Amino acid sequence: MTMLKVGDKVPDFQGIDQDGNTVSYQNYAGKKLVVFFYPKASTPGCTAEACDLRDNENALKAQGYQIVGVSADSVERQKKFAIKYELPFPLLADENREVIEAFGVWGPKKFMGKEYDGIHRTTFIIDENGTISDVIEKVKTKEHAKQILEK
Repeated sequence: MTMLKVGDKVPDFQGIDQDGNTVSYQNYAGKKLVVFFYPKASTPGCTAEACDLRDNENALKAQGYQIVGVSADSVERQKKFAIKYELPFPLLADENREVIEAFGVWGPKKFMGKEYDGIHRTTFIIDENGTISDVIEKVKTKEHAKQILEK
C-alpha cells in the first residue's frame, strides 16, 4: 500500500455516487476538496464520521471545501446510508476499489486479533491546484470536521 502524501497531485478519479451520477475530480477542479475514505456504510464509526461532516457542512463550505466520501459499498448501500442519515454530499460506490487504490488506502488491517485487507479510514484535503495539502490518518470520527477546519 503506497498512500498518497502531502505534495502529491490528486489522481483524476471517477466513480458512481449514491444517485447513480458519475463524479470525477474534474467536477471539483479549482476548488478545495475533502475526500474521506471509510470502511463500510452504516457502521457506527463511519456513521459518526459522515454525520459529523454533515452537521458541520456549512462551516466546511464557508472555508471553501467541497466533500466527497468513498467506500467499497454498492450504490444501493450508499443510497440507503445517504437517505437514512440525510447526507448531502456524494458517496462514491467504489466496488472495484479503483479510487481507493489510486489514493493508496487499501491494505492489511487488524481487528480483534484477525488480519484482513480493507480500507484504512483516511481523509485527504486537496487544494485549488489539485495538490494534497494534508492527509488525516488518525480520524476522530465524532470530531472529524474540527480536524479538517483546524488545518
